[in-house]
This record gives sequence, structure tokens and C-alpha cells, in this order.
Amino acid sequence: MPNTPHTDAASPEPLLSLERLHVRFGETVAVNDVTLAIGRGERVALVGESGSGKSVTALAVLRLLRDAQVSGAIRFGGEDLTKKSEREMRGLRGSDIAMIFQEPMTALNPLYTIGEQIAETIVVHDGVPPVEAKRRAVALLARTGIAEPGKRVLSYPHQLSGGQRQRAMIAMALACRPRLLLADEPTTALDVTIRAQIVDLLLELQRDEGQKRGMAVLLITHDLNLVRRFAERVAVMERGTLVECASVDQIFSAPQHPYTRKLLESRPRRAIEVVPPVAASVLEAHDVSVTFRTKLPGMEGWFRKGRFDAVSNASVSVRQGETLGIVGESGSGKSTLAMALLGLQRTSNGAIVFQGRPLASYRGGEQTQLRSNMQVVFQDPFSSLSPRQTIERIVGEGLALHQPQLDAQARREKVVAMLHEVGIDRTALARYPHEFSGGQRQRIAIARALVLEPRLLVLDEPTSALDVSIQQQVLMLLTGLQRKYNLGFVFISHDLAVIGAMAHRVAVMQNGVIVETGDVGRIFSNPTHPYTRKLLEASLQA
Repeated sequence: MPNTPHTDAASPEPLLSLERLHVRFGETVAVNDVTLAIGRGERVALVGESGSGKSVTALAVLRLLRDAQVSGAIRFGGEDLTKKSEREMRGLRGSDIAMIFQEPMTALNPLYTIGEQIAETIVVHDGVPPVEAKRRAVALLARTGIAEPGKRVLSYPHQLSGGQRQRAMIAMALACRPRLLLADEPTTALDVTIRAQIVDLLLELQRDEGQKRGMAVLLITHDLNLVRRFAERVAVMERGTLVECASVDQIFSAPQHPYTRKLLESRPRRAIEVVPPVAASVLEAHDVSVTFRTKLPGMEGWFRKGRFDAVSNASVSVRQGETLGIVGESGSGKSTLAMALLGLQRTSNGAIVFQGRPLASYRGGEQTQLRSNMQVVFQDPFSSLSPRQTIERIVGEGLALHQPQLDAQARREKVVAMLHEVGIDRTALARYPHEFSGGQRQRIAIARALVLEPRLLVLDEPTSALDVSIQQQVLMLLTGLQRKYNLGFVFISHDLAVIGAMAHRVAVMQNGVIVETGDVGRIFSNPTHPYTRKLLEASLQA
């Protein structure tokens, strides 16, 4: 059977067995008749688009679903978890079954230090004294590769980077040496270098724990590169149903189900047009720097001012119909540079010219016109769209401000026309953002930006949180809109595959400095800077 787990002679029974699992929320079926088994020490990937039931399946294993009707059997070590009391489940959670959540910033308690949160798990489940628990917390952080673990145990979640928070979550999950680890999108939105490190770390820890207790891993993800590198077996879910389950080699070389083939064919594809040499300049930036004043701890509680150079002497340009990709790790200055290019971040030196005119020369009402010609699409459309406004008002808000001569009917017609351009029909007008999927919300955010017919569009990680198939749809949409309206794009991403598909030229940033820039084909095939080579190597590994 394709979903048969690896077993050993000493323990032929699978570690985890889902038997006809069915999860319903009211009239909505989230998981439909799923049967899946995972053996001791096995690595299984559960893949599918948002809403396919992946995370609900994992939460059902831990019995963490509220207001849900669950039927079928969930056997762990031969015992049916659906028959256990809540007290018995609390004893299993964190001890025998642990989970790494997708977003550590929301999963970690902001009021407690990292060390306190890891130590609490150890004290509760292993019953050791707090002093010993803290010592083990330091050791766990060290094991996950966090520098200066003795200091980091005293840090709060907001004081750590995304990669460090994810490592802290892994340390917490492994604190009691679980037999089953549920990893829910553990690398989403991480830089390619951090992503590769997390994958290596999970492989190393799984091998170490596998020698002792046979720790199995259920990896939930939509990152197919991660699946290929990490998993031994792949289970594919579509709309709550398990449609295919087979070895990694079989899934990638000979997928059987149409949905699996669709996922594999959804990788970014390059479809951009060549920019004519005579294309007019939209934006030019010369030696732009952004400096922030910081406070450094001084003697006797006093503070002395320090200086942080977020962007140093950056020079870039964008022409009509051209996409400039900006890549680099978190904290490299990508978004800060983009905000400076838009005139939304004060610069300490340098010049920015938009359509032949310095940004600094725009005054009064001219700045309003400038805003209509420079628009931005953010990474998370759910937080950038007002939950209290209808789609008609969200998309039409800019028109009301920048084109006051339009009456309500004319405004509505323009909103409907732009929504149609991005693949959203007019029935969306009276609805709210929470009623749409992530991909649809991003299309709405794009419509809001383009309804004003700007000349420059800044896209700040617009596809990082989207499924691979939805990501490809958004990229093709942007390519078509650029071609139709002759737009200039500044495309910020840490996903080099996306940049390779979308960008004409690329600028590589490290610690606020553009270390390499040029044609995307040349940079990707023959990078000259060591940092660029590091990013490309990590992208191939992750």
C-alpha cells in the first residue's frame, strides 16, 4: 500500500495511525476519511494548498480542535487518542507528541523569556527542579545552533530574529525527547540561508533522536523543495481528502493524481518580455543612505546615542516595463530601501529621481499626485486590508482621494473593471477581506494599488505566504499587468526562484549594502560576490 509506513522487526506496528479520520466544523468538512500511517523514525511530508486540511489533521492528532466533530481512530503507539481524557492528553502533548508551529512569534508567549518557556515544558513533563530545567534549556538552545545560548535564554521572543525564534520553538518541541514531532510549515517566510539551516538541523536532530527512541516527523508544508530534501514519503491532500501517498522519488518522478501533477507544475516560470533599450526611466536612486539613531546602554542607567546604517550608498534604477529584483536576508535593508524609494522613509544622504524629477522637489498637492503614481503591495494582504471595510471601499479609497472628480457610479465602474483585471468578479464588492482566501486577498491588494494607474509598483514579498499554485497565478497576473500597463516593478523577495522568474535585473543586499547588481541571468549563473554565491547555494539546498 502507498501509505504503508516503514517498520522494524522489533516493532511492526506504526507509531501513528489515522484510520478513516473525519473532521467537520458545522456543515464544513475539513478532513474527509483520511487513512495514513507513520512508522517509528520515519519522515513523512503532508502537502497541499491552504485549506486542504493539513494543519487540521495535525491538530486533530493532538486533540486541539475546538467546536469540531471528529470521528475515526487516531492510534498512537497502539492506543486510540480519541478515547483518552483531556488530562491524559495533556500528559502526551509536549512529552510524547510535540509540535512546531508555523509562526513562532504568535506561538511563543511574549511575556516570558525563551529560557522560561523551554524550562516550563521540562519541569511539567520531566518533573526536574527549575535550576536543572534551565541548564537543559541552555543545552537545547546550543544544540539548535543559537549563538551565546546562555544569554539567549534570557531573551524575550521579540528580541530574537525569525530564524532564532524558529530554533527556540524546535528546542522547546524537543525538550522532552518526543516520539512524534509535528512540524507545521517550520520554514515559511524564512530566508533561504536560514531555511537550509533549519532543514539541516531537523535532519540532524531526527537522526540523533531516531537512534534513541525512533522519533518520527510529520512535516506539513507547501514547499516542494523542502519536501524533496527532507521527507521519505509524501502524502498529498486536496480539499480534506488524501489523494495520493507514495515515496518521494515516486511522487516527483511519476505522480499519479492530477492534483499532485498540478502542484509539481506550479513552480515559478519565467514569462517576462525584454525591455527595449529606449525604455524611459521611471526611477533612479543615487548613493541613498538611511540611518537610524539607536540607544546604547551606558553607565549608571544612562543612555548614549548610537547609529545604525540600515542602507548605505545604494544606487538602483527602474525603467518602464522593467522589474528590479532586490534580494537578501532579513535585516539586509531591502524593505527600508523600498520605503526610501517611495519617499516614505527619510534618507540621510543621496538623491531619488522619479520620472525625471527629484522626489524632494514635490511639494503640497504635487505630493498627492506623486502618491498616486507610486504604489506598494505588502507581504501580508490580510493585515494590510482593513477588516472593517468592504472590498469596494478598500479598492476605491484611493480613487476617492486622488480622483475626486469621479462620482460614486464612475468610481464603482473603475473598481469593478480593475477587480475583473485581477480575476475577482463584482460579487466581491459588498464582501469583507476575511471572506477571501490568501491568494484572492493578494489579488485585491494588487487591484487597490493599480486602480490609480501608477507608473511604479513596489512589491514587498507579495507571494511568500502563498501556496505554490496560487503563487504562480499571482506571478502570471503581475507579468500580464506589467505588459499591459508598461509598469516599472521593484520586487523584493528572499525566494530566488521567484526573482529568477520575475526580474530583469537584480540587486543583492547584505547588511544595508548592495554588494552585486546586474542582469538576473548573469548574476544567477555567474555571481562574483561570495554572499551572492552563498544565497544561491542555500536556495539549491532548501
